[in-house]
Amino acid sequence: MEWVPEAAKTYLAHTVQGISLRELARDKGCAPSTILRQVRKYELRRDDPLVDEALDALTANYPQLEFEFMPNSNVTPIKLTEEKIAREARRILRRLCENGTFLLVATAADQAIVFKEVVPGRQTKLAAVERVVANAFALNEWIAGTSLGKVNKYHITSMGRTALKRLIAEDKLERDAVNSPFQEQHKEFGERVVMAANGSGKETLRYNLAESPLTLLARKKDKTGEVFLTPELLEAGERLREDFERAHIGPRVAQNWDRFLTAGGTPAWSAGSEGSSAARDRVAEAVRALGPGLADIALRVCCYLDGLEKAERRLGWSARSGKIVLKIALQRLACHYDIQMPAEQKAS
Repeated sequence: MEWVPEAAKTYLAHTVQGISLRELARDKGCAPSTILRQVRKYELRRDDPLVDEALDALTANYPQLEFEFMPNSNVTPIKLTEEKIAREARRILRRLCENGTFLLVATAADQAIVFKEVVPGRQTKLAAVERVVANAFALNEWIAGTSLGKVNKYHITSMGRTALKRLIAEDKLERDAVNSPFQEQHKEFGERVVMAANGSGKETLRYNLAESPLTLLARKKDKTGEVFLTPELLEAGERLREDFERAHIGPRVAQNWDRFLTAGGTPAWSAGSEGSSAARDRVAEAVRALGPGLADIALRVCCYLDGLEKAERRLGWSARSGKIVLKIALQRLACHYDIQMPAEQKAS
């Protein structure tokens, strides 16, 4: 399997097949001490439960290296592909790049959850990923964590940030073969392809990997010192973004989101879409609940990651008109998702 690091394959060849360090060194054209360091490194990394699970699963299927859970596991066997790992990495690692985010993995859970501490002591769920995918992330050293008892807390590593930038660049290079993905990995901005709001086709949006427009707005305060977006409103916007990304992953997906923004319109999904049909349905329901206008600004800011000023320009609105409309849209979304809010924050 291409996604398994070479050092991990070396470790398995030595521990599972019993191939000597000297023989492995001759085969790979390096010194035995190099192989020994690789083996020791992965032996020490088994203290991480995600890495230990990944190595156990690979051991059970060695030498085919098909990533499945062990036969006696009560978890449904799942095979991983390079494409699936890349797709989920673009979604989850991008979330973990945002300030204040972390990945929690409970001992018996089959999913890992991305949380963000919007205000001290309050954690907002941003995304979820299959545990087996989190195993692959940890094995590749894209995430690293600490034990908190029955749960483990993970953060993105420098290797994870580099991998994310390269994956985003590879998507871009499918359309533009000028730049190298290894040049792009040193930039702090990413790009994504979406459908233009005016129905003219696709457009490329540039955004900061470390911040989302909602996060920036959530930190702003009014003259009284109150935050512009409460944790409940931020949660509503993030839930829409999570479903959108699950339904709209990858630049090759050409769903016509513009039809959502026309009164009475119905969603038109392209054949062979990569996203989850359930997520697409949830986005469709949320957008219909918002209606034209509110749906425009919600999709632009929450999903396309446009800042307010850019969203206003793209929608042809007057300056500073989008702020209050966005807040109303998020209040409607919170009601749609049954997120409990203080009475004074509910949309009229």
